[in-house]
Amino acid sequence: MAVRALKTGLGLACALALAAGAGLAASLRPLPERLVPPVEEGLADQKLQIVARNGEPLTYTYAGGWNVSEQLPLHRVPWLLQRAFVEAEDQRFYSHSGVDWRARLHALWQNLAAGRVVRGASTISEQVVRMLHPRPRSAWARLAEGIEAAQLERRFSKGEILEFYLNQVPYAARRRGVAQAARHYFGRDLETLSEREALALAVMVRAPRRLDLYRGGEAIEPGVEALAERMIRQGAIERAAWRQGAALVLEGGAPPLEAGHFVGFVQREARDGREHGRVVTTIDPVIQRKAQQILDARVGDLARLNVTDGALLIVDNRSAEVVAWVNAGGHSQAPGSQFDGVVTPRQPGSALKPLLYALALSRGWNAATVLEDSPLLEAVGSGLHNFRNYSRVYYGPVTVREALGNSLNVPAVRAIHFTGVAEFLEFLRLAGFRSLDRSPDFYGEGLALGNGEVTLYELVQGYLALASHGVWRPLRVVPGGGSAPGRRLVSPEVSSIVGDILSDSQARRREFGSGGLMSFPTQTAIKTGTSTDFRDAWAVGFSDAFTVGVWLGNMNRSAMREVSGARGPALVLRGIFAELERDRETKGLFLSPRLERHLVCPVSGELAGAECARHGELFVPGTAPAAACKGGHNGLLRAGSGPRRAMARAASVVLPTAGLNIAMDPRIPDEREAFPLEAWSPAGIREVRWIVDGREVSRLPGASPRYLWPLSRGHHVVRAEIVAELDGSLLRTGEVGFWVR
Repeated sequence: MAVRALKTGLGLACALALAAGAGLAASLRPLPERLVPPVEEGLADQKLQIVARNGEPLTYTYAGGWNVSEQLPLHRVPWLLQRAFVEAEDQRFYSHSGVDWRARLHALWQNLAAGRVVRGASTISEQVVRMLHPRPRSAWARLAEGIEAAQLERRFSKGEILEFYLNQVPYAARRRGVAQAARHYFGRDLETLSEREALALAVMVRAPRRLDLYRGGEAIEPGVEALAERMIRQGAIERAAWRQGAALVLEGGAPPLEAGHFVGFVQREARDGREHGRVVTTIDPVIQRKAQQILDARVGDLARLNVTDGALLIVDNRSAEVVAWVNAGGHSQAPGSQFDGVVTPRQPGSALKPLLYALALSRGWNAATVLEDSPLLEAVGSGLHNFRNYSRVYYGPVTVREALGNSLNVPAVRAIHFTGVAEFLEFLRLAGFRSLDRSPDFYGEGLALGNGEVTLYELVQGYLALASHGVWRPLRVVPGGGSAPGRRLVSPEVSSIVGDILSDSQARRREFGSGGLMSFPTQTAIKTGTSTDFRDAWAVGFSDAFTVGVWLGNMNRSAMREVSGARGPALVLRGIFAELERDRETKGLFLSPRLERHLVCPVSGELAGAECARHGELFVPGTAPAAACKGGHNGLLRAGSGPRRAMARAASVVLPTAGLNIAMDPRIPDEREAFPLEAWSPAGIREVRWIVDGREVSRLPGASPRYLWPLSRGHHVVRAEIVAELDGSLLRTGEVGFWVR
């Protein structure tokens, strides 16, 4: 019986041992080929870490259990911090082979004496295994961790294991790694931590929630003092310096840089600057945070006017580097946050006008060229569009300086008549506006007023050319790379004149007043824009050092409640420039030394005569008027002399427009229906003769050049013969065909 019982017991023991061995073998898991967070295993390329100019991460990942955004090589972790962790967590780290059996036995004795688990004695290698292969806590789990820890040490070096551990060790608030913890508790990088702060990070990992400094610093103090005493005895810390060190102070740090949209752009577009899975970008964390605060505050203030989204871009003029890329609310879950306002095409309104006038100045106009600001009808397809100014006020003859400064719409349409729609569109494409990918006929003359959609990125890039002496350069998001050579867009003289106009408070006084939000303390070129029905509001400006663009609106394209560029984003622009210029020595905008200054008549645009008001104006050499004004303008637009005479348009029929379809109203008797015929001449009109279908139907003096022609169904051809007011010459217009149905 005894023998049989013995055999049965041995068999049972063998069976249990085999079962235990099989269970242990089944619980063992293969180690990774690379010691990186498992979330990255299987990827062709390790996840890029995108950081700001100073190395601060631009994305933080607190969810998902791994730190993939702020991993540091071991050599960037201060030696004292490494030493503190080894002393606190695994004193024989550099001598054992994965398991510290001496520490385990000591921990077992302590636990038995206390009657509960008070110490685990897991080595750093075992803790790394536990991170890689989480298991329910049990004796079998500890055994499996020990086996895998030994395998880990055979596969990887001590430095690799410690580096992984320091980057992934968990803290409270879902932070992982010492870099995230240092920023969370003390608001600083590892290199700037005090001895007490470094030791606190090492002690906290024993019980991250219980020892969380935000729950109170009392619980952690005994552990920090005990660790300090051991390190003092080892000579790692001087006792006198430790006693004089400051107490722990939680600063919380600056809020994390929320730049998810910018990071997405860098990952898509930037191919330079990638090294060891890390890209250093041009973002300035201080400017980025302040810009975020200013934009968020303004969007919040305007929420009652149905403003929910906004974007802001700041560029350094010298390097073309983007220093801030901001979306309202950061990269939150707010409506529209999935769209990046910096690269989403929207209608720019009047924000394209500086580039239009830059092209016109390059083609021979000057800042004193006179344009007629009066009601204007133009053909749109087979219909008509009535161009009017934002204020619904018309000022008659105005100079280019006044037209651009006051952002007048009718003169801008006359400017695109001069440059040509196709030519202006090609000019914009040379300036980097890739979003304008339709034909000139699609945009028509409305391109002058911003009917095409562009991005804030493109707009700021275009203005940067004006701020950079007329040289266009692509924006950079990586320092010292990612940029093609610049190309000349306009001359330094033309860009100087445009900048001078946009910074001239007197040039904008008719529509905006000479003070207010758009009058900055230092010379700054400013332009606003508002799209149809207040769906987009813009403000763009440049100083000698920075170019800044702001957009406000709604990503769902709903209209704001009368928020214009001057009312909404202009205040953001003002706040941004105030911050940018707070601590630097400012200077005025560049003004080409080749420019000439002459006194001109603001009515005729000619050199000021004896009877004229006088205004000092800047001219590109060779474009100043040759003759002096003789006065007696009588409100007429004069052709001028020299370059201005060559710029005048030929006499033309204004109404009807070519191909116009006119529908007769069935509610009105046919004999009472009429349509106005209108003509225009650059030399004024003394008399106009109207010829319809080859027959003269009217002859009117210049004071009444508008003729109400009785409507008649069918196709008709009209032309006009004009006697010029200035010299009595006879000017003939071309023929215009139209339909009456």
